[in-house]
Amino acid sequence: MRVNILVNRHRRDAMEAAADLVRWLHERGITVGSDPESAAKIGAHPTDANDFANAELVVTLGGDGTLIRAANWCSRLGTPILGVNYGRFGFVCQCQPPDAIPALETFLDGKAEIEERMMLTTDLIRNRQSIVTLHSLNESMIHRNPSSGLVVIDVAVDGDPITSYPADGVMVSTPTGSTAYNLSAGGPLADPLVHALLLSAVAPHTLSARPLILRADAVVEFSVEADGDAMLSADGQVQLHILSRDVVRVARSDRVTRLVRAGYNDFLRKLGEKLLWSQRPASGVPSEL
Repeated sequence: MRVNILVNRHRRDAMEAAADLVRWLHERGITVGSDPESAAKIGAHPTDANDFANAELVVTLGGDGTLIRAANWCSRLGTPILGVNYGRFGFVCQCQPPDAIPALETFLDGKAEIEERMMLTTDLIRNRQSIVTLHSLNESMIHRNPSSGLVVIDVAVDGDPITSYPADGVMVSTPTGSTAYNLSAGGPLADPLVHALLLSAVAPHTLSARPLILRADAVVEFSVEADGDAMLSADGQVQLHILSRDVVRVARSDRVTRLVRAGYNDFLRKLGEKLLWSQRPASGVPSEL
């Protein structure tokens, strides 16, 4: 059996935990790989991105960003991911550090529950041909170049034009990505096991722009009234220039990200904790405020 580990090298606690985890796995006769930058420091075999999914399990130690990076590699083969949270938010990571070994033992015993999270596929179409195809777990986004002004983005769903957004950008998110950039942009929150597309404008310059929830099999197309001043990104991993007359097509991907569940589905509890929904007013504040 092989387990590959992706760790946030900028977090000392994550690196120490990764080294402990490698020793624990080696004691059980399990081969362990890691990204080349971390491998020597944690005692694992160096493994590059193209080969990272060739394992029975991938473990990430870091925040949601570390897991998103692994998802980009693992979704091609459907390799399950156990995300151990050493980040600030941990909406996507299913496991807290004290629960990592029990979760691994459950997986090795063949008793782990696996969640399948929907993903997006994004095609950049130029001269009626797709020149790039991207897959993302959180979102696909068109945004203005930081040095330029707002862009005007025409939006069509299933071939029917619906609106134009003068805005800093627009994104399509998955329910998993609803707690990422979509949340900051004022988009809707969604249970990550729901199947839907979430359409949200970023800093729109019109009061009529409202977030929209679409069925999962909808196809969203964007065209931008700009030339070199707009960018396309998927999960923040890729940045591509969009030219005038380019079309960006976003739809549900045939790939999924498979996450090892560590305990029960605690999405609502995470929302309450991280968005401070459970906080009571300070002493002396009238209860009706």
